[in-house]
Amino acid sequence: MSDTHPIAMDDDERDAFLGTGGTGVVSFESSGDEPPHSVPISYGYDGSETTVYFRLAVGPDSDKGDVAGRQVTFVAYGQRDDEWRGVIAKGRLEETTEASVATESLEGLQQVHIPLVDIFGDPVKDVSFEFHRLVSYQMTSRAESSTEV
Repeated sequence: MSDTHPIAMDDDERDAFLGTGGTGVVSFESSGDEPPHSVPISYGYDGSETTVYFRLAVGPDSDKGDVAGRQVTFVAYGQRDDEWRGVIAKGRLEETTEASVATESLEGLQQVHIPLVDIFGDPVKDVSFEFHRLVSYQMTSRAESSTEV
């Protein structure tokens, strides 16, 4: 019989888990007593800069509203070798355009892979997207570890 308990992943383990991209959940801050607005999302990750990038659907029909500068929590999780792993990043979204960020950030965006997941009611070619990066002030990671009892 084995007992499981969470352990913190080191930076290399976290970076390997996040890879260059995948899927997770981002939660946007809300005002008043409203719960956070959470949506499944695909992301790109640049381990050399410890930066998470998002391709966000925007526009008048978006429930997210204006996303630039918003506080968010991002969660990526999954199983690897039959053990659960997860990363939580908290911070602020910053739009990534040539005029708004440093050249290094744009180069980082080119190194990531953001899966194109079609969960929209309209064809993806008709959805407006913006690229943002998460300027995180806190990033934690946990992995499940087993010990024989």
